[in-house]
Amino acid sequence: MADGTKAVVDTSAADAATDEAALAAAIDELAGPQATDGNTSADAREDATAAAAPGRPDGDGDGADAPDAAPEAAVGEETSEITAPLSVQELRAELAAGSPRKKPAPEPARPARRPTDPQPTVDPRDTATLPRTLPAPQRRSGDMIGHRYRLEECISQTETFSSWRAVDEKLRRAVGVHLMASGHQRARKVLAAAKSAALLGDPRFVQVLDAVHEGELVYVVREWLPHSSDLARLLANGPMEPHEAYQMVRQVADAVAAAHRRGQAHLRLTPRCVLRTDSGQYRINGIAVDAALRGLPAEDAEDAQRADTRAIGALLFAALTHRWPYPEDRYDLQGLPKGLQNAAPDQVRAGVHKGLSELAARALFDQPPHHARPITTPEELVRAIAQLPKIRQPEPELPAFPAPPRHNTHALPTAPNPTRVADTTVAPLPASSRPASSRRTRRRLRRVVKATAWTVALGAIGVASWQFVDSLRHTGPAAASPLPSASSNAPSPQASTHNPVPLTIKDAQSYNPLGDGPEGTESLSKSIDNDLSTSWTTGWYVDQLGPKPPALKSGTGLLIDLGSPQPVSSVNVQFSGGEQSAELRLPTPAAAGNPMQAKPDGFTVVGKKTGTNVEYTLDSPVTTRYLLIWLTGLTKDPDGRFRGHVAEVKVSG
Repeated sequence: MADGTKAVVDTSAADAATDEAALAAAIDELAGPQATDGNTSADAREDATAAAAPGRPDGDGDGADAPDAAPEAAVGEETSEITAPLSVQELRAELAAGSPRKKPAPEPARPARRPTDPQPTVDPRDTATLPRTLPAPQRRSGDMIGHRYRLEECISQTETFSSWRAVDEKLRRAVGVHLMASGHQRARKVLAAAKSAALLGDPRFVQVLDAVHEGELVYVVREWLPHSSDLARLLANGPMEPHEAYQMVRQVADAVAAAHRRGQAHLRLTPRCVLRTDSGQYRINGIAVDAALRGLPAEDAEDAQRADTRAIGALLFAALTHRWPYPEDRYDLQGLPKGLQNAAPDQVRAGVHKGLSELAARALFDQPPHHARPITTPEELVRAIAQLPKIRQPEPELPAFPAPPRHNTHALPTAPNPTRVADTTVAPLPASSRPASSRRTRRRLRRVVKATAWTVALGAIGVASWQFVDSLRHTGPAAASPLPSASSNAPSPQASTHNPVPLTIKDAQSYNPLGDGPEGTESLSKSIDNDLSTSWTTGWYVDQLGPKPPALKSGTGLLIDLGSPQPVSSVNVQFSGGEQSAELRLPTPAAAGNPMQAKPDGFTVVGKKTGTNVEYTLDSPVTTRYLLIWLTGLTKDPDGRFRGHVAEVKVSG
């Protein structure tokens, strides 16, 4: 498909020389001590990454070591798309992308082109540059993109691109959309980055759903996580607890290391890119695409690994100290004074976890304190995290229950006493009388327990005697039919001895209220197809399911629909791939009308089993339409990930 770009006729040599001189002057003005205007470039209002990283004089990191560069004015950050002012490197890339280049003198034999970025900034098919400036396409709420995506809310607007919350009209779900003019020099690189990110297929990253060049427009569509909060918002009220900071850095480092093993780098990992879902999982937004949108140059594999490792170290530093580890104020966090540069987190804030503090310093600084060895790759960071001593989760605080009022029941007045009636509060007993009062309370409690036990025993004896007399009365050739009673709806003892009858299952659905959506939708029918060689498979998990971290959630389920309420006496579940643990649950009356919208506590547990072929037998038939197979323990597949495999479910009545 043609990209729709047009070549621009080259200007004269004098114009080109004038433009290059203007470019050099703009860069010198930015890097100089007087660059505090805030209006040097229109793209300086756009967003951009953090300033230069320690040990890198070219200024392409998240901090600035150059003392002659005045701090830039911070930009208000209200959404996950807005970050911080442009760094010197980003502005250099911005100006270079917009300046026309001179044509080289014709050569008799052009040398072979050295291998570079497969998607260069300048289209190699054109001898002239693309247009110097192309503003972000102007769109309004309600506009349709690609005859499918309806724009709803503009999240951020820059001179290069705009970001929107939109609705996929075909699938009826919220999505995020980036818009850019197709004639912009970055457009081809943005498309290439989006397509490579879409091939990553790792659920720990926010997925790229579509990347399209359509006429004068280039747009990238990604997942939208409505119930998530970015790390900058999580840190708004203070630093994280050690256990939560550990979970954040572990999950982020694992994901970034996996991406680098597949040849992908983020290059712009900021607190706005790290999202925490309501289930406690951390997901990373904007891999490769954010850097391409902002014109950051591609780095070789070694530099890209160091950049992403340093960025993870900055995230952990901010989570532990509630400070940004560079002089500038970024992401609603206060920067560090110049005297504390290269200081470990435990030197910035008291009470910081020692192991996490050392980990952050080793990942962030090229020369960590105490002569520690720096961590330069995400893979090294993952190994270092695994070697940390176990960090315990804080105990939940129990609610404070008010002490019950003391009542004096020993000396009740025989006649009305106006004084006692008016005084509704009773003064606490003196300390000397409290032990005697507690002894009297225990004695009364023992008397009540004894009386209750005698009452229960006498009742049991009476019931047994009545049954014995009734059986003697009905022995004979003609037995009278039993009289109706109030308990006639209860299952009779003979109900458990009836022959089971197989029931037809109408449908099976993925029940995943603790996750981001249904799991294994394409294989749901395989759990009820009477074929043991096929199975319904859940999504994969790095850790086993469980009630506490590092487990992502406590369970996931398969909801069986019988089509109508029917008496159920037993349920058989056959798993494949190994032993698995599951509970059989029935919906409560409140959840029976719409069980897919109910929470897990809206179901009653009637059985717990572990194995490859489990049988749930009910004491007496229960009339219900829905049954929930709630998986609490998955099998570990050969690839080291945990998955659930349900081969067949059979229900008998």
